[in-house]
Amino acid sequence: MRKFIERLEPSPKQADEPIYLDVAEVEALRLVELEKLTCEEAGGRMNVSRNTVWRLVESGREKLVRAIIEGRPIIILREQLIEDSSAGAGAKA
Repeated sequence: MRKFIERLEPSPKQADEPIYLDVAEVEALRLVELEKLTCEEAGGRMNVSRNTVWRLVESGREKLVRAIIEGRPIIILREQLIEDSSAGAGAKA
């Protein structure tokens, strides 16, 4: 998996509440917007359906626009953090 920047801070910051992007949203945006793949091609690379890629791209776009317009920080949630927290919850049960 690629390494991503984990946090972006606007200057000047207009709001303290950050926008959270999942690493899957960033990967879908990278494949569709930068590599110009179709949702079907991107889905093949990500091992998900084209509909899932479409939803990830739409969600990611909305979050990025909201962060830019509202001057909010962007935090990218890394996959391992999500996996670690779900593994920790399972261990406590």
